[in-house]
Amino acid sequence: MIVEGAIVDVDGARPAYVRLQKGRVVEVGRPGTDSRRGKDKKIHGIVCPRPVNSHTHLGDAAAAQDPPRAGVSEIVGPGGLKFQRLAALSAAAKEAAMRAALERMVGEGIAAVVDFREEGVPGVEELRRAAEGLPIDVRILGRPLRRPVEVGELNRILRMSEGIGISSAREENSLTRTLIAERAHRAGKWFALHASEEVRESPEAYLLPKPDLLVHLTKAAFDDLEAVARARIPVAVCLRSNALFGRGPDLAEFARAGIRLLIGSDNAMLNSPSVFRETEFAYLSGRLLHHPVDAAYLARAAFVEPWLWLDEPGRAHVVPGMSGSPLVLRLPPEDPAYQLATRATEQLIVPTGAE
Repeated sequence: MIVEGAIVDVDGARPAYVRLQKGRVVEVGRPGTDSRRGKDKKIHGIVCPRPVNSHTHLGDAAAAQDPPRAGVSEIVGPGGLKFQRLAALSAAAKEAAMRAALERMVGEGIAAVVDFREEGVPGVEELRRAAEGLPIDVRILGRPLRRPVEVGELNRILRMSEGIGISSAREENSLTRTLIAERAHRAGKWFALHASEEVRESPEAYLLPKPDLLVHLTKAAFDDLEAVARARIPVAVCLRSNALFGRGPDLAEFARAGIRLLIGSDNAMLNSPSVFRETEFAYLSGRLLHHPVDAAYLARAAFVEPWLWLDEPGRAHVVPGMSGSPLVLRLPPEDPAYQLATRATEQLIVPTGAE
């Protein structure tokens, strides 16, 4: 199969054709120059790396109901509505709901997800079971239950996960953050946390000890964003979740500061785990609020930057021999980053033989 139109990848957007065999890229070039001379089926569209959902809380997928009009702390904070609902659910119910969420992501072409999985060792085990056999790379950032942190529990979580994802510097004291970060990094795992979500926090509180990933920064000042950019720490933003609580990051300012942006869908009890919906909402809300964000910045955040953070640069480049299979979408190739950010849907995905 030959896809003629455009490529969007780590090198940006450009006119191109891509020839695929069983989902793998075997030839790339300028439109109209393919070697097959009409022997292969040809379609028009856009080829890009598969998207990554860079921040989820899939554990609460079974608690999806219309949320009350309350703040972040009351709904998803420690002891909030989310954790009350989770406590009333069986492990089987949570696993079934998480698997359904993962299956939905697979249907959208999402190849990897980074999940903040609460509930200690059992929480990590539940998500691992939910993901068994599915063609999606599930990177779990677990969270120890006990405070003060019990080193044995922390080490067990680190052995069975990709790292630790905690709440915020406001909710975890400096001793806890330092202990978790040091243990995670010593084990070669990630340390991540939420930051400046409900109120502005001092960058010193969340940049030390140095995290591998930050989430939200909805209340960060521009100087804070510049400090994060200088530290080269990527930030996962979740626009629909933020909007539910009446706030949102100014992504035009993120871009101006040089933030390495990732896109996530946040709590599964509040939003569907759709990267396509996130990028579309991010673009439209920026225009609505008269702070437009470049579609190319959003497309890179969904399809490219996460693979660089995951240390899989071969999945961010559409070239012969690229790692994994790309995503093919039957979209107009004109202004391809805009098309990806605002118009991509599951229904436009073209099967390539890799599925």
